[in-house]
Amino acid sequence: MPQLDFEERLPGDETITGFVDGVIYRNEENGYSVLDMRSEDELFTAVGSLAYVEPGEELLLSGSWVQHPTFGRQFKVQSFTRKRPKTAADMLRYLSGGTVKGVGPATAQKIVERFGEETFSVIENDPKLLSSIRGISMEKARAISESFRKQVAVREIMIYLERYGLTPTECLNIYKAYGSNAVERVTENPYGLCNLNIGISFARADEIASTLEETVNPVHRSRAGVLHVLSYNLSNGHTCLPRDRVIGPACELLSIGEEEVQSVIDDLIEDKALVEKDLSGRAFLFLPSMYLAEKNIAERMRVMLKFPPAQGRPVDADIDQIEQESGIQFEEKQRLAILTAVKKGVLVLTGGPGTGKTTTLNGILALYEKRKLNVLLAAPTGRAAKRMSEVTGREAKTLHRLLEVNFSEGGRQKFARNMEHPLEADAVIVDELSMVDVQLFWGLLNALPLGCRLIMVGDSDQLPPVGAGNVLHDIIQSELFPVVALTQVFRQAMESLIVTNAHRIVRGELPILDEKAKDFFFLPRDNVIAAASTVADLYCKRLPKAYGYDPLSDIQIICPSRKGETGTVNLNRALQQIMNPPSAQKEEITQGGRVFREGDKVMQIKNNYDILWVRGRESGEGVYNGDIGVIQTVNANTKLLKIQFDDKSALYPFDNLNELEHAYAITVHKSQGCEFDAVVMPVSAVVQQLCYRNLLYTAVTRAKQRIILVGSRQTVQMMTENDRQTKRYSALQYFLKEEEGENTSVFH
Repeated sequence: MPQLDFEERLPGDETITGFVDGVIYRNEENGYSVLDMRSEDELFTAVGSLAYVEPGEELLLSGSWVQHPTFGRQFKVQSFTRKRPKTAADMLRYLSGGTVKGVGPATAQKIVERFGEETFSVIENDPKLLSSIRGISMEKARAISESFRKQVAVREIMIYLERYGLTPTECLNIYKAYGSNAVERVTENPYGLCNLNIGISFARADEIASTLEETVNPVHRSRAGVLHVLSYNLSNGHTCLPRDRVIGPACELLSIGEEEVQSVIDDLIEDKALVEKDLSGRAFLFLPSMYLAEKNIAERMRVMLKFPPAQGRPVDADIDQIEQESGIQFEEKQRLAILTAVKKGVLVLTGGPGTGKTTTLNGILALYEKRKLNVLLAAPTGRAAKRMSEVTGREAKTLHRLLEVNFSEGGRQKFARNMEHPLEADAVIVDELSMVDVQLFWGLLNALPLGCRLIMVGDSDQLPPVGAGNVLHDIIQSELFPVVALTQVFRQAMESLIVTNAHRIVRGELPILDEKAKDFFFLPRDNVIAAASTVADLYCKRLPKAYGYDPLSDIQIICPSRKGETGTVNLNRALQQIMNPPSAQKEEITQGGRVFREGDKVMQIKNNYDILWVRGRESGEGVYNGDIGVIQTVNANTKLLKIQFDDKSALYPFDNLNELEHAYAITVHKSQGCEFDAVVMPVSAVVQQLCYRNLLYTAVTRAKQRIILVGSRQTVQMMTENDRQTKRYSALQYFLKEEEGENTSVFH
């Protein structure tokens, strides 16, 4: 029989009924499975999209027999239906397969012997009867029932939704949100999926709606479209939008008139799905979560300002003693910051590189220790927290870890530390505040006990946070809180050209590019292809050879953009091929056209509170946006990657690979809060919207020892001269001043 490249179809399409004996292989991303099956007449292999099919189930398969050149005769499934077990023997076979948590062959036999053909009904509807069986407690009976109901519900959801390309994780989250009514809820209103925070966009909901047999109520689509305009702009940093700026995009998205959009907005406001607020004579729209976050932040911070903690004994003598013990003399503003940290309940400490923020921070800590205050240190990212620990000699945690984040239904973050269960602290110091968005900042404030001091450290010249809001900027601009801006660059720091050029960039002066003997280098290249080649050569060969750097841990390529020859996508593809090419000794997995291989440097690009990790003897859940690690193992049997992040080893399901990107090269925005021994930055043909000062400054200040710019001097000049601030709508400054009755702009 002649063979085709992969398989040859044997005569006749048909149906066949069989029991699943085992799952040989399953791709969790698309549900493709290879099953050991058994019918009355024979054992056979079935292949196809068979997600959530488990041993013990009876299936009615439709498809055809094929002859695979390597694996032989197989039944290729086009569609299938599950046959709910009806006889006691069928139920025993299903339960013995291990599908239901807590039920093995022995327990299955006891249950079926007792209840016969009523077994499934008892498990699903009357679990207390299970506890009458020896060895099954009431608690175990409830767990068995819950597992059984979950399996049935999730599989029904999967059968219904798999045609839309939804992953098993998304289906599970839909089940968590909607419960046993998930199919009905999705059928009635697929646009409701957009509100579950599981990655279902308005466009995907539109696709689902277009394939349903029954027409979806157009009101559902209109409401979801308006909300989409607001939620989409959260990714642009806006916590709110002027009502008049929502109308146009909503009309275009929904292909409806302005009057209809206005009516939809009014209905959403009435239903409390939107909040409208008049700010400085202009109507603004908020998603409720954003409105509450900014409003609550303002109210709590005003309380902290009005009721500062008790000062205790005089401060100056203690500072004098700290200077004597450390051999350091604080300059005027450093001393002011240390004094304010004790006298006031709130302090903002800002300053660029080399201005002594670390010295000041250590002075504050020393003073707090003299007063026997319990102090907690935190930063937004793991790398920032690690650096904070290194410069202070004290433990610092990520804000998520400090607040004890846990995974809640629908993927929303929930903090165990809150008003009812506050942090045990007299003072909390947060570094890299410029990275903190409004929701995370409100989570922190909500967890502070009454009388707790809050010290916020950050660089106001850096980019605003990736998330919505502009907390550091708004607090400073409100002029309500003590702010100490360190401006004196110390002599030792001035020896660094990185520091010198960072301050030149902030002032709008072209950085010194021709100095060859220091730590800031510029390599001119005429075109993007030459620039990309030089960047790769620096990363892979020149810097490791000259300075002994490890590319994975010591060098970071930071790009203005994802696109183009010198964008992260192209550079990551090229660098993976050079640094970590395919090898028989390295396992790999392909997802969405990308290959993840053992030894690859990767970054998490969204918060996932369900990823399991281990840190020494400690274990927990949660990997966060911006975490960088290296893939240690790829296990096709368990369908898990093991990734070593800075301070923890995480087990990463294949199903979540869409949350990973290669990180040989990362964008400037993703580099916030990080520092690297050496930074390489392409500055060639940067698109105009990314050609601005804050972006260049943020990249330059990521380098601890060396930075190399590669590309065009003209691009560097354009970025330096363009002082366009990243504008975003935010109401925090307005709410902070609202009590004073001042009119404040919400457009920054």
